[in-house]
Amino acid sequence: MTVNWKKTLLVTADTLLAIYLLFAVSAFNKPDTEEVCSQVNIDISDGTSTGFLDAEEIKKILQRKHLYPLGQKMTSVSTRAIEDALRQSPFVDDAQCFKTSGGHICVQLTQRTPIIRVKALNGEDYYVDNHGGIMPNTKYATDIIIATGNINHRYAQKVLTRIGNFISSDKFWQEQIVQINVLADGSIEIVPRVGDHIVYLGEPVYIQRKLARLEKFYKYGLNQAGWNKYSYINMEFDNQIICKKKPNNTEE
Repeated sequence: MTVNWKKTLLVTADTLLAIYLLFAVSAFNKPDTEEVCSQVNIDISDGTSTGFLDAEEIKKILQRKHLYPLGQKMTSVSTRAIEDALRQSPFVDDAQCFKTSGGHICVQLTQRTPIIRVKALNGEDYYVDNHGGIMPNTKYATDIIIATGNINHRYAQKVLTRIGNFISSDKFWQEQIVQINVLADGSIEIVPRVGDHIVYLGEPVYIQRKLARLEKFYKYGLNQAGWNKYSYINMEFDNQIICKKKPNNTEE
């Protein structure tokens, strides 16, 4: 019986190749159970804008909950648990966490943006964000408008949020208004940064129109008369501006 060595070699080669490919695929797909997290990348959207969060604070939040992944086995890191923990923060709008090659964990989040700090007459002290959400007081200082006076949560969410969003979108008023004061009847006064006076806007309606008239008065009136001539400026009515002079002067 003659052995066909050529055929035998081909079959043997094919068998060895199949075995090699099987082991190679198995080794490639087998997770590296020993790989550890070597780097945590934290990205905060709009991190340069007014806000309370930075990478160090996110790290502290995860450390307090024993979820900071650096040095942990990648297989033991729960990205879902990290996301859930961060979303519980009153300053986080949304959070995403995922793994990448090389033992890296990426955390991406957006923070809620405070636009007004409320220091109400009833003693409450909190922030209102740009969507009308209530944010607790915090040790972090931020240069935003202070709202004082007769303010409850509903007024803050429905009225102050609308006013705050307009002011924060207008560069002139963003730099000029430092305080809003809410009177007992719900009408409002504003305290400007420049000028020793208070501006009464009346009911919190047509704010954009009233501030547009006030800006013109500032540019074409107070620039001529002097920024410290009046103590009180009433912008309540569309067809007139009532100014009260400093003490020892009469109204105009």
